[in-house]
This record gives sequence, structure tokens and C-alpha cells, in this order.
Amino acid sequence: MTQQSEAPSPSVADTVRRDWWRDAVIYQVYPRSFADGNGDGMGDLQGVRDRLPYLRDLGVDAVWLSPFYASPQADAGYDVSDYRAIDPMFGTLHDADGLIRDAHDLGLRVIVDLVPNHTSDQYDWFRRALAEGPGSPLRERYHFRDGKGENGELPPNDWDSIFGGPAWTRVADGQWYLHLFAPEQPDLNWENQAVRDEFRSILRFWLDMGVDGFRIDVAHGLIKADGLPDVGSAEQLKLLGNDSMPFFDQDGVHEIYRSWRQILDEYDGERIAVAEAWTPTVERTANYVRPDELHQAFNFQYLGTHWDADELRAVIDVSLAAMEPVGAPATWVLSNHDVTRHATRFAHDVHLGTQLREAGDRELGLRRARAASLLMLALPGSAYVYQGEELGLPDVVDLPDEVRQDPSFFRAAGQDGFRDGCRVPIPWTREGSSYGFGSGGSWLPQPAEWAGLSVEAQTGDPGSTLELYRAALAARRVHLGPEAGEELRWLQLPDGVLGFVRGDLVCLANTTAAPVRIETDGRVVVASSAVPPVTAGLLDLPADTTVWLAR
Repeated sequence: MTQQSEAPSPSVADTVRRDWWRDAVIYQVYPRSFADGNGDGMGDLQGVRDRLPYLRDLGVDAVWLSPFYASPQADAGYDVSDYRAIDPMFGTLHDADGLIRDAHDLGLRVIVDLVPNHTSDQYDWFRRALAEGPGSPLRERYHFRDGKGENGELPPNDWDSIFGGPAWTRVADGQWYLHLFAPEQPDLNWENQAVRDEFRSILRFWLDMGVDGFRIDVAHGLIKADGLPDVGSAEQLKLLGNDSMPFFDQDGVHEIYRSWRQILDEYDGERIAVAEAWTPTVERTANYVRPDELHQAFNFQYLGTHWDADELRAVIDVSLAAMEPVGAPATWVLSNHDVTRHATRFAHDVHLGTQLREAGDRELGLRRARAASLLMLALPGSAYVYQGEELGLPDVVDLPDEVRQDPSFFRAAGQDGFRDGCRVPIPWTREGSSYGFGSGGSWLPQPAEWAGLSVEAQTGDPGSTLELYRAALAARRVHLGPEAGEELRWLQLPDGVLGFVRGDLVCLANTTAAPVRIETDGRVVVASSAVPPVTAGLLDLPADTTVWLAR
């Protein structure tokens, strides 16, 4: 009989319901930038623990913590040197245990990041593999290969790193190892049984600690095509990949996740896993959430959609249709720690991608971001909120080069390297050297105007973005709970306006730059900007505004 972890604390047990994750709102905490508990300028687990009541009061259901494991921090903790230890910069295992318990006492679930595609080059396996040399069994746990050329001086194939430059690094004895990201992040060989056994053990370690699930980093990258064939294309740096990419979205990943699902199902409390799977289509994403695999997968096609009614309706329809055959909920997201915040993406009339270097029209960006967030929260399925988006934070696009830490910033031809802009520590108070982030400043500089965007400044202001999120999440619980179902009915509306009915709620989103008069009824429950009351069955919906109406 499998040993299971302790039952959740009473306050959590009282709120547990079947399939809680199908319509959950999950808040992403980037620990180094959320709150600093010890005053060293770096966010930590104690800081997160102190702010848990804020997240409960915001109205989210769960917290997802980006990596806090022991790490040399070559890629902000996504280079793990010990999966069962906490990096001293974030605290201790005792702090992690206390955070999990406190979260459960507040009715919040905890999801932790898991990084299975690669380890740190300081991981014990890799260090031993280097020391033992070619032919070592430890080298079979990674992708070590002899090079091409007369003396093996050329990489084994033409793959490029996502961060720029070749995906291979040569070691002193002449062999090369694969790293799809930084050289400090060697890729694991998931054809090796020891790798699979180790991660099943890691899963159990954290499940026994009481975590409620995992976000799987680079879930689409674990299996590489047999023989590691050349790509033969200059387009391989695209994060989304395509069907010909031999290092992403290989069918072999699904066997791994079926084995993980068996472990998750052994534990009480409905533990879950969500895939970070960049795939070419929503249909391919759906493969990760079949009934015997993972529970959720981020909808990056939705994240990349412009603020346009036709585009949004198309991706919503495709997403819901793709998830229906596998019985999984859609999972919506607008921002995270790897892309420009949507308040900045939407500040541009032209769709410029997901990593930007220009601020654009900030007032327009915030107006659209508020409308887009309210639209997302009305959709059937689960939604992820990135820390600070509830404050309407933009990206910081003018950080000095000398403070940047994104590894792709220092490598040519990779990702744009401007992810630091969405990782600046969030403001809690109007005053202080770090606006309440901590007593010792912040590891990235915060703009002076963030004082007015702080939690303190926005709390109690009915027009603030923070109070909009609080009102929307409260209304979502009342009007869009499980009884609302996972279907929506589209309404026929003027061009540029998106609208649908779910349960007793009507959601209308005007993506145009001008007000639109709409025939409708009901009372306004929440709106992303000021709207007049419905009069004689007519609503004048302002530009770039979303409204929820109760019928």
C-alpha cells in the first residue's frame, strides 16, 4: 500500500471539492520579486508567508511558486542543484513547510515549480559525470556526444540554444553536452531509467510535504528525437517550435506524464500538475491533458493573441473545442515571468509579440489590460494571474544594462533577453526604499511612479485595478462557480465587440477605440472602466472596456 501524506489541515479539508482545479484562479508568485522577509533585497519564502493573507483576500484559490530550490542562480533558479533543498537566499525547508501549512490554514492551495528538462551544471550527477569521463554511466543521464569534424571540434548537431548560440558545450575531455537553454543547464536524458526514477521520488518528496501540485517547466522538452537529428533551419529559435522540431513536443513525453499522474492520484486532496508546453497548436497542447496525464496546460496561443474581438473569439473557440474531447478545462493566462506584462503588450496598436522593449501608450495599455483580464476571468476553465498584474503593473522597459540578470540578455540571437522587465519587485506601500518590498531595497530598481501603483495606494480606491480584481474574483465565485458549467453561448454583436453568456452572467467586451451601443439587459456586476447604467434595454459600452451583467 502506498504511503500517503497527512490529510490537509481542517480549514482546507472543509473547502475541498472534487475537481477544484477545473475553475480555479491560481496566482503566480515569483519569490525573488514578491516580498522580502529578511531585508537583504531579495524576496524569500518568509516574505511570501507574511503576505498570504493578502492573496486570500484578493480571492484566489491557489498559489504557484516559481523555483526556490538550491541553485547557483544562473537562470533565476531554473538551474537546480538540489531538488530537495531550499536555496539559502529563499530560506529553509522549515520555511517551506510553514508556508504550505499557513496557506492551507487560509484555504489556499500551493503549487510548486518542477524543472525536469535540465539540471544545474552543479548538480551532483553532472559534476560526477564530468569527473568520470566518457563511458561513465552518469553521462548516460545527460546528452553527452562526440563532436563532428576531424578532431570532434564541431558540435554533434546544428541545434541552437533558446537563449542564443549553440545548444552544445564542449568539455575538457573533448565530448559535448546538450543544453537547450544556458550552458549551466545541461539537458537530462529522459530515456534513462535512473532519471525517471529520480523524478518520481522528487514528486513524492514534495507531495509528502503537502504541496497540492506542480507546474512542469518545459514540459514539452523532455524527450528528444532518436539520433538527435539536425534541424536544418534558421527558424529553430522560435519558442513555440513546430512539428519538425526534434527537441520539442515529442510523443514520448506522454508516457512520462502518465506515470506521474498515477503518483498524483495516490494522494488525497486532488493533487494536480500543469504543463508549460509550448506547442504549435492548441490541439497538440490538449495531448498533455488527456484523462490519464496532466490536469492543465497553459494556453499560450491565447496569451499571444492581440486585443481584437475576432482573434480572441477564434482562439477561445479553438481552445474549448480542443479540450472537449479530452475532458480537460481550458487554462487561460495573460502574463507570466517570461513575457512582457499585458499592460505593456496592449499599449501598442500593432501586435509586437510577447517580449517588448518599448513602453507604448501606458494609459491605453492599462485600459486594455483591465478589459482583457475581466474577459479572461469570465471564460470557462481555470485562470492564472501573474503577481502584480492585479496592480496594473507595466513592464520596466528602461532598466540599465548593468542591473540585468536574464541570461539570454548576454547571449546573441536568442530570446530578446528583456524578461527582467516583468520581474521587477512589486510595490506594497507608497513610501520606502523599495515601496514596502523589504527593508533592504530591491534586487532590481523600481520606477518612482510605482508608489501610486502600490497595494497601499490602490486599496479602497473603487477605480483602482486592485479593487477591480478583488471585485471580479468575488463576483466570479458567485456567478461563475461549478454550476455555470464549462460552456458559453456567443451573442451576435456589432463588429469589434465580443460577448457571451455563462450561467446567469453576460460578458461583453468592446475591443474598439469608440463606444458601442448594445441591446442588452441586466444589472452591471463589475466593469473594467466606468459604464453608464443599462437604460431602456440599451448599454453604451465604452471603448476598450469589458462588463459583466447579471440577468
